[in-house]
Amino acid sequence: MTKRICVIGGGRWGQNHIKTLSQLGCLAAIADENEKRLQELASLYPQAKVFNSCDAAINAVFDAYVVATPAETHYEIGKKILSKGIPVLIEKPMTLLAERSLELVKLAELHQAQLMVGHVLLFHPAIRKIKEIVDQGKIGQLYYIYSTRLNLGTVRTEENVFWSFAPHDISVLDFIIGAQPLKMRAKGAKFLKIASSTLP
Repeated sequence: MTKRICVIGGGRWGQNHIKTLSQLGCLAAIADENEKRLQELASLYPQAKVFNSCDAAINAVFDAYVVATPAETHYEIGKKILSKGIPVLIEKPMTLLAERSLELVKLAELHQAQLMVGHVLLFHPAIRKIKEIVDQGKIGQLYYIYSTRLNLGTVRTEENVFWSFAPHDISVLDFIIGAQPLKMRAKGAKFLKIASSTLP
């Protein structure tokens, strides 16, 4: 039986979910508050219902949801979906506070609803190959691993690099090593200077 999945958020990353689900024959609905963007998506995916609010999409009740909205909205939207006992994939970062992420995990357990986070790099063929090489012992004992980002990515005012990129790196390291870290340390630096007049 084909699942009916609704994507909330049709922006830069949400459109990838929309396209993939459409190709799989599972795209049932799209929700986005940007009316112009919603109409563009409606013309590209006429088989999908469209909603101009996430509440309307959640109240319509689909088999599952994908939340690809700005990070600061993930908690509230995820909470509404999980409270109905419906599976949801929330793009990373799941929330901007560890306590809120833990609350969503407990809510998912309470309502027996599957909660997933979009760690796309875990499915990358290169990462899978590295894991295979490590597990086979071809490079010997691991003593340390480090990762370096070579570009700044999308600059956002509501989240920093630890929310945008670190979840990917940490999930990949967890996957490769197969264990949780005993201790973590991080430091940051400010490379961009944004004039106060350009901030909202």
